[in-house]
Amino acid sequence: MKLLRRVGLVAIGLALAALASTPTPSHGPRRGYLIISGGMDYHLDIPRLIRMAGGPKARIVVIPTASVRRPQTTAQLARYCTDPATFGHVHCTVLHTTDRAVANSAAFVKPLATATGVWLVGGRQWRLADAYLGTRTLQAIFALLRRGGVVGGGSAGASIQASFMVRGSEHPDDNHIMMAPGHETGFGLFTNVAIDQHVDARHRENDLAVVMAAHPRLLGLGLDQGTSITVHGDQLVVNGPGRVAVWDGKQHHGKGYYYLHAGDRFNTATRVATRVHAAAAGSR
Repeated sequence: MKLLRRVGLVAIGLALAALASTPTPSHGPRRGYLIISGGMDYHLDIPRLIRMAGGPKARIVVIPTASVRRPQTTAQLARYCTDPATFGHVHCTVLHTTDRAVANSAAFVKPLATATGVWLVGGRQWRLADAYLGTRTLQAIFALLRRGGVVGGGSAGASIQASFMVRGSEHPDDNHIMMAPGHETGFGLFTNVAIDQHVDARHRENDLAVVMAAHPRLLGLGLDQGTSITVHGDQLVVNGPGRVAVWDGKQHHGKGYYYLHAGDRFNTATRVATRVHAAAAGSR
Protein backbone atom coordinates (compact mmCIF):
# COMPACT_ATOMS: atom_id res chain seq x y z
CA MET A 1 0.00 0.00 0.00
CA LYS A 2 2.84 2.38 0.84
CA LEU A 3 4.45 1.64 -2.53
CA LEU A 4 1.18 2.31 -4.32
CA ARG A 5 0.73 5.53 -2.38
CA ARG A 6 4.24 6.66 -3.32
CA VAL A 7 3.65 5.77 -6.97
CA GLY A 8 0.40 7.73 -6.86
CA LEU A 9 2.08 10.77 -5.33
CA VAL A 10 4.85 10.63 -7.92
CA ALA A 11 2.28 10.43 -10.72
CA ILE A 12 0.39 13.40 -9.30
CA GLY A 13 3.64 15.35 -8.98
CA LEU A 14 4.58 14.60 -12.59
CA ALA A 15 1.12 15.59 -13.78
CA LEU A 16 1.28 18.88 -11.89
CA ALA A 17 4.75 19.58 -13.25
CA ALA A 18 3.54 18.90 -16.79
CA LEU A 19 0.55 21.15 -16.24
CA ALA A 20 2.76 23.93 -14.90
CA SER A 21 5.03 23.72 -17.96
CA THR A 22 2.13 23.78 -20.42
CA PRO A 23 1.72 27.25 -21.94
CA THR A 24 -1.53 29.07 -21.32
CA PRO A 25 -3.35 29.12 -24.67
CA SER A 26 -3.97 32.40 -26.43
CA HIS A 27 -7.00 32.63 -28.72
CA GLY A 28 -8.11 34.93 -31.48
CA PRO A 29 -11.73 35.13 -32.67
CA ARG A 30 -13.23 31.77 -33.60
CA ARG A 31 -15.03 33.05 -36.70
CA GLY A 32 -13.71 36.54 -37.37
CA TYR A 33 -10.24 37.89 -38.09
CA LEU A 34 -7.84 40.39 -36.56
CA ILE A 35 -5.31 42.44 -38.50
CA ILE A 36 -2.72 43.78 -36.06
CA SER A 37 -0.08 46.20 -37.34
CA GLY A 38 3.09 47.65 -35.89
CA GLY A 39 2.01 51.13 -36.99
CA MET A 40 2.65 54.01 -39.39
CA ASP A 41 2.44 52.27 -42.78
CA TYR A 42 -0.95 50.80 -43.65
CA HIS A 43 -0.84 50.80 -47.45
CA LEU A 44 -1.12 47.01 -47.44
CA ASP A 45 -3.21 46.46 -44.33
CA ILE A 46 -6.16 48.75 -45.08
CA PRO A 47 -6.70 47.15 -48.52
CA ARG A 48 -6.32 43.76 -46.80
CA LEU A 49 -9.02 44.69 -44.27
CA ILE A 50 -11.37 45.95 -47.01
CA ARG A 51 -10.84 42.80 -49.07
CA MET A 52 -11.49 40.50 -46.09
CA ALA A 53 -14.53 42.57 -45.07
CA GLY A 54 -16.26 42.11 -48.43
CA GLY A 55 -14.36 44.16 -50.98
CA PRO A 56 -16.65 46.61 -52.77
CA LYS A 57 -19.51 45.48 -50.51
CA ALA A 58 -17.55 46.11 -47.31
CA ARG A 59 -19.16 48.23 -44.61
CA ILE A 60 -16.38 49.76 -42.55
CA VAL A 61 -16.51 51.55 -39.20
CA VAL A 62 -13.47 53.67 -38.37
CA ILE A 63 -12.84 54.45 -34.70
CA PRO A 64 -10.29 57.30 -34.44
CA THR A 65 -10.63 57.87 -30.69
CA ALA A 66 -7.01 57.00 -29.89
CA SER A 67 -5.82 59.87 -32.08
CA VAL A 68 -8.37 62.54 -31.08
CA ARG A 69 -6.78 64.98 -28.61
CA ARG A 70 -9.46 67.68 -28.59
CA PRO A 71 -13.12 67.97 -29.64
CA GLN A 72 -13.68 67.71 -33.38
CA THR A 73 -16.64 68.51 -35.59
CA THR A 74 -18.46 65.92 -37.65
CA ALA A 75 -16.83 67.39 -40.74
CA GLN A 76 -13.36 67.03 -39.21
CA LEU A 77 -14.01 63.42 -38.24
CA ALA A 78 -15.34 62.61 -41.71
CA ARG A 79 -11.83 62.73 -43.15
CA TYR A 80 -11.15 59.29 -41.72
CA CYS A 81 -13.69 57.90 -44.19
CA THR A 82 -13.34 60.21 -47.18
CA ASP A 83 -9.61 59.86 -47.88
CA PRO A 84 -9.34 58.04 -51.23
CA ALA A 85 -6.09 56.44 -50.05
CA THR A 86 -7.90 54.60 -47.27
CA PHE A 87 -11.68 54.12 -47.09
CA GLY A 88 -12.90 56.73 -49.56
CA HIS A 89 -14.17 54.16 -52.06
CA VAL A 90 -16.23 51.95 -49.72
CA HIS A 91 -19.18 52.42 -47.37
CA CYS A 92 -17.62 53.94 -44.25
CA THR A 93 -18.84 55.41 -40.96
CA VAL A 94 -16.80 57.20 -38.28
CA LEU A 95 -17.60 56.45 -34.65
CA HIS A 96 -15.99 58.57 -31.96
CA THR A 97 -16.85 59.57 -28.42
CA THR A 98 -15.11 60.07 -25.11
CA ASP A 99 -18.43 59.82 -23.24
CA ARG A 100 -18.96 56.30 -21.94
CA ALA A 101 -22.71 56.89 -21.71
CA VAL A 102 -22.74 57.62 -25.43
CA ALA A 103 -20.53 54.60 -26.15
CA ASN A 104 -23.05 52.51 -24.24
CA SER A 105 -26.06 53.80 -26.18
CA ALA A 106 -27.99 51.87 -28.82
CA ALA A 107 -27.95 54.83 -31.20
CA PHE A 108 -24.16 55.14 -31.14
CA VAL A 109 -23.46 51.46 -31.85
CA LYS A 110 -26.08 51.10 -34.60
CA PRO A 111 -23.55 51.29 -37.48
CA LEU A 112 -21.66 48.36 -35.96
CA ALA A 113 -24.74 46.12 -36.27
CA THR A 114 -24.32 45.94 -40.06
CA ALA A 115 -20.57 46.54 -40.31
CA THR A 116 -18.26 43.93 -41.79
CA GLY A 117 -15.01 45.57 -40.70
CA VAL A 118 -13.62 47.94 -38.06
CA TRP A 119 -10.41 49.96 -38.23
CA LEU A 120 -8.90 51.27 -34.97
CA VAL A 121 -6.76 54.33 -35.64
CA GLY A 122 -3.46 54.69 -33.76
CA GLY A 123 -2.63 57.21 -31.07
CA ARG A 124 -2.98 56.49 -27.35
CA GLN A 125 -4.54 53.16 -26.43
CA TRP A 126 -5.73 54.43 -23.03
CA ARG A 127 -8.19 56.70 -24.85
CA LEU A 128 -9.80 53.65 -26.44
CA ALA A 129 -9.90 51.83 -23.11
CA ASP A 130 -11.40 54.79 -21.26
CA ALA A 131 -14.12 55.28 -23.84
CA TYR A 132 -15.19 51.76 -24.75
CA LEU A 133 -14.25 49.08 -22.21
CA GLY A 134 -17.40 47.55 -20.71
CA THR A 135 -19.75 49.32 -23.13
CA ARG A 136 -22.12 48.32 -25.92
CA THR A 137 -19.50 49.50 -28.40
CA LEU A 138 -17.08 46.76 -27.40
CA GLN A 139 -19.93 44.23 -27.25
CA ALA A 140 -20.86 45.19 -30.81
CA ILE A 141 -17.26 44.71 -31.97
CA PHE A 142 -17.27 41.20 -30.51
CA ALA A 143 -20.60 40.55 -32.26
CA LEU A 144 -19.06 41.66 -35.55
CA LEU A 145 -16.27 39.11 -35.07
CA ARG A 146 -18.80 36.39 -34.29
CA ARG A 147 -20.44 37.18 -37.65
CA GLY A 148 -17.11 36.55 -39.35
CA GLY A 149 -16.08 40.20 -39.66
CA VAL A 150 -12.61 41.66 -39.37
CA VAL A 151 -11.08 44.14 -36.92
CA GLY A 152 -7.84 45.87 -37.78
CA GLY A 153 -5.65 48.55 -36.33
CA GLY A 154 -2.10 49.69 -35.86
CA SER A 155 0.06 51.15 -33.11
CA ALA A 156 -2.48 51.93 -30.33
CA GLY A 157 -5.05 50.13 -32.50
CA ALA A 158 -2.84 47.04 -32.24
CA SER A 159 -2.06 47.07 -28.52
CA ILE A 160 -5.71 47.63 -27.56
CA GLN A 161 -6.75 44.39 -29.28
CA ALA A 162 -4.80 42.37 -26.69
CA SER A 163 -6.11 41.23 -23.33
CA PHE A 164 -3.17 42.90 -21.53
CA MET A 165 -2.63 46.49 -22.63
CA VAL A 166 0.93 47.80 -22.60
CA ARG A 167 1.94 51.48 -22.64
CA GLY A 168 -1.39 52.53 -21.15
CA SER A 169 -0.24 55.32 -18.85
CA GLU A 170 -2.64 58.26 -18.88
CA HIS A 171 -1.39 60.18 -15.80
CA PRO A 172 1.27 60.92 -16.78
CA ASP A 173 0.62 60.52 -20.50
CA ASP A 174 3.85 58.63 -21.09
CA ASN A 175 3.98 55.73 -23.51
CA HIS A 176 7.41 54.69 -22.24
CA ILE A 177 5.70 53.20 -19.18
CA MET A 178 4.99 49.57 -20.06
CA MET A 179 2.65 48.72 -17.18
CA ALA A 180 0.24 51.33 -15.81
CA PRO A 181 -1.96 50.09 -12.94
CA GLY A 182 -5.57 50.74 -13.81
CA HIS A 183 -4.74 50.86 -17.52
CA GLU A 184 -3.59 47.31 -18.21
CA THR A 185 -6.81 45.86 -19.64
CA GLY A 186 -7.24 45.81 -23.39
CA PHE A 187 -10.26 44.87 -25.48
CA GLY A 188 -9.36 41.17 -25.26
CA LEU A 189 -10.13 40.40 -28.90
CA PHE A 190 -6.92 38.34 -28.68
CA THR A 191 -6.73 36.56 -25.31
CA ASN A 192 -3.76 36.00 -22.97
CA VAL A 193 -1.49 38.23 -25.00
CA ALA A 194 0.37 41.54 -24.78
CA ILE A 195 1.15 43.37 -28.04
CA ASP A 196 3.84 45.99 -28.54
CA GLN A 197 4.45 48.00 -31.73
CA HIS A 198 6.98 50.24 -33.55
CA VAL A 199 9.60 47.82 -32.19
CA ASP A 200 12.43 48.36 -34.68
CA ALA A 201 11.84 52.06 -35.40
CA ARG A 202 11.74 53.01 -31.70
CA HIS A 203 14.29 50.47 -30.44
CA ARG A 204 11.77 48.64 -28.29
CA GLU A 205 13.30 45.19 -28.79
CA ASN A 206 13.56 44.44 -25.05
CA ASP A 207 10.69 46.53 -23.69
CA LEU A 208 8.33 43.57 -23.23
CA ALA A 209 10.79 41.93 -20.83
CA VAL A 210 9.36 43.71 -17.79
CA VAL A 211 5.82 42.69 -18.75
CA MET A 212 6.79 39.06 -19.26
CA ALA A 213 8.65 38.98 -15.94
CA ALA A 214 5.52 40.20 -14.14
CA HIS A 215 3.11 38.04 -16.19
CA PRO A 216 5.08 34.97 -17.34
CA ARG A 217 2.06 33.08 -18.67
CA LEU A 218 1.25 35.79 -21.21
CA LEU A 219 2.25 35.47 -24.84
CA GLY A 220 4.17 38.58 -25.86
CA LEU A 221 4.27 39.87 -29.42
CA GLY A 222 6.45 42.77 -30.58
CA LEU A 223 5.72 44.03 -34.10
CA ASP A 224 8.15 45.97 -36.23
CA GLN A 225 6.79 49.23 -37.60
CA GLY A 226 4.66 48.68 -40.70
CA THR A 227 4.58 44.91 -40.13
CA SER A 228 1.29 43.13 -39.51
CA ILE A 229 -0.13 39.78 -38.49
CA THR A 230 -3.51 38.20 -39.17
CA VAL A 231 -5.09 36.20 -36.35
CA HIS A 232 -7.97 33.74 -36.71
CA GLY A 233 -8.80 31.23 -34.01
CA ASP A 234 -5.52 29.73 -32.84
CA GLN A 235 -3.66 30.59 -36.03
CA LEU A 236 -1.41 33.59 -36.56
CA VAL A 237 0.28 34.40 -39.87
CA VAL A 238 2.96 37.05 -40.32
CA ASN A 239 2.06 39.29 -43.25
CA GLY A 240 5.41 41.08 -43.13
CA PRO A 241 7.28 42.82 -44.50
CA GLY A 242 9.28 43.05 -41.26
CA ARG A 243 9.60 40.88 -38.16
CA VAL A 244 7.47 39.83 -35.21
CA ALA A 245 9.21 39.09 -31.91
CA VAL A 246 7.60 36.19 -30.03
CA TRP A 247 8.00 36.19 -26.24
CA ASP A 248 7.02 32.67 -25.19
CA GLY A 249 8.49 32.44 -21.70
CA LYS A 250 11.64 30.66 -22.91
CA GLN A 251 15.19 31.70 -23.59
CA HIS A 252 16.39 31.84 -27.19
CA HIS A 253 20.15 32.28 -27.51
CA GLY A 254 20.18 34.46 -24.40
CA LYS A 255 17.08 36.46 -25.32
CA GLY A 256 13.48 36.14 -24.12
CA TYR A 257 12.16 36.19 -27.67
CA TYR A 258 12.74 34.97 -31.21
CA TYR A 259 11.66 36.41 -34.55
CA LEU A 260 9.09 35.30 -37.06
CA HIS A 261 9.17 36.65 -40.60
CA ALA A 262 6.77 37.14 -43.50
CA GLY A 263 4.88 33.95 -44.29
CA ASP A 264 5.68 32.26 -40.99
CA ARG A 265 2.80 30.84 -38.99
CA PHE A 266 2.29 30.41 -35.27
CA ASN A 267 -0.17 28.31 -33.26
CA THR A 268 -1.27 30.58 -30.42
CA ALA A 269 -2.57 27.67 -28.32
CA THR A 270 0.49 25.41 -28.51
CA ARG A 271 3.01 28.20 -29.17
CA VAL A 272 4.56 26.22 -32.00
CA ALA A 273 5.88 28.14 -35.01
CA THR A 274 5.93 26.90 -38.59
CA ARG A 275 8.54 28.77 -40.58
CA VAL A 276 8.56 29.30 -44.33
CA HIS A 277 12.30 28.73 -44.45
CA ALA A 278 12.78 26.24 -41.64
CA ALA A 279 16.39 25.53 -42.55
CA ALA A 280 17.32 29.15 -42.01
CA ALA A 281 15.44 29.49 -38.72
CA GLY A 282 18.57 29.01 -36.65
CA SER A 283 20.19 32.06 -38.17
CA ARG A 284 17.30 34.41 -37.43
